[in-house]
Amino acid sequence: MKKTVLLYWTPGGSVERAAKVICEQIGTDKVDLYDLSNFDIKKLGEYDNLIIGSATIGADVWRDANDNNKWNEFFVKAEGMDLSDKKIAAFGLGNQIFYPDNFVDSLGYMKTEVEKLGGKLLGPWPSEGYNFTDSEGYKDGMFFGLALDEDQQPEKTPQRVKAWIEMLRKDMNF
Repeated sequence: MKKTVLLYWTPGGSVERAAKVICEQIGTDKVDLYDLSNFDIKKLGEYDNLIIGSATIGADVWRDANDNNKWNEFFVKAEGMDLSDKKIAAFGLGNQIFYPDNFVDSLGYMKTEVEKLGGKLLGPWPSEGYNFTDSEGYKDGMFFGLALDEDQQPEKTPQRVKAWIEMLRKDMNF
């Protein structure tokens, strides 16, 4: 059985709740769950599978290396690492009604950063059932990972997570 780590930011809100739902669907005995501030990047080599999650943030914030941007800090620390041997999937949260032009943009930023390290995201997710106008996390009818909207469609999260994990189960050997 493969060893899986799920990393998310920010704690204490909808991203953390979604991360816990994903862990439960995989099986809490099969995945280690960390918010980024409590994960030592040196331990990344201990894992075969990496699941990453974030809420949508603007491009200006993503690239701003301040204390509030733990994903930027993570990827800066990861520079020079080779993730080509990891199975990697991402989930992103957004609000398709209030931010339809930036819905789950974080998936696009995650994809870019993972690819810089030689990795590739698994688990693209269809855009059917969402109502948005633009996204950095979307191309050709598919999101780069699981798209969740805990503000407008929280009732769909459990079924979306279940279907996404079933899709990933073979590749990630949960």
